[in-house]
Amino acid sequence: MTDNRVPLPYAADERTMLNNWLEWHRGTLVMKCEGLTEEQLRERSVEPSGLSLLGLVRHLAHVERVWFRQILNDEDIPRLWGKDTRQDADFDDVDTASAEEAFAVWQEEVEIARKLSAALPLEATGKRQRHGEDVTHRWVLVHMIEEYARHNGHADLLRERVDGTVGD
Repeated sequence: MTDNRVPLPYAADERTMLNNWLEWHRGTLVMKCEGLTEEQLRERSVEPSGLSLLGLVRHLAHVERVWFRQILNDEDIPRLWGKDTRQDADFDDVDTASAEEAFAVWQEEVEIARKLSAALPLEATGKRQRHGEDVTHRWVLVHMIEEYARHNGHADLLRERVDGTVGD
């Protein structure tokens, strides 16, 4: 696997630290999927789980969209992959899903998130609430780091199952 992730500083201001950790985790997802065929990306873990690397990419595209565009920026846009009607559509509907499309959508959502994030102070409050609570930009960044870290752990196990490749 090629490691093109952003370097992580040991000392930096808060915004740089949060952004670099998020970028590092985004890069880790790319590494975990690198060099695999569409069929390998669709390969499920072990029952009863339906997790796949392609499902994780689709899910994280959705998560980027919801937190940055809907919660922080109040954009009136639909959820991705049919999640408005089926909560787990991003994970479940990978058997005929296009990996190329999923990565393109994910990359587009990441680029939009980067632009929105760069324009906001960490203290900015989202324009929409989550479960009746205000959410700050700082909270969203921390949550996104946690979301990617958790799913990258899944991706690590999925990749090992697919072809035996391990590493962070």
